Amino acid sequence: MTIDFILFLILALVAIAAALGMLLSRNAVYSALFLVLNFGTVAVFYILLNAPFIAMAQVSVYAGAIMVLFLFVIMLLGTETLPPSKSLPWQRPLAFILALILAGEATYLLLVRKAASGPIPQPVDTFGSPQAVGQALFNSYLLPFEITSVLLLVAMVGAIVLTQKDKGK
Repeated sequence: MTIDFILFLILALVAIAAALGMLLSRNAVYSALFLVLNFGTVAVFYILLNAPFIAMAQVSVYAGAIMVLFLFVIMLLGTETLPPSKSLPWQRPLAFILALILAGEATYLLLVRKAASGPIPQPVDTFGSPQAVGQALFNSYLLPFEITSVLLLVAMVGAIVLTQKDKGK
């Protein structure tokens, strides 16, 4: 066992714990902070993969700018604590069925499917460099990049509209 593998296992446990904390927390601010921790562990994964530019972008863009924006909206709307929700009668059976499908798929992928044969190729020297990321982002992935930005804007406006209280009543 190398130090990279041990570090990977520790980070994987932290990432899973942070994701579970984010999902199970009833306080939206705590959920956002758990998500920041998850973004930080993903950035360390990128550093382990010798992609320091992507790790820096992960921290500055996601853990920095986007999470500050999310926290600002949460605080602005005053929805820090989620109210107790009523579950619809079909939600739990559907969740159970989907969990079984996911577990079956994971079992198939781990046990039945053959592992890749041969050595794993090493990434090229320009992997994760600012020039390579910019070329890929603005040449091959320009449309998905723009669609994602519009979706984030629509989601933010939708969240504000849905939580806005009627001022006239």
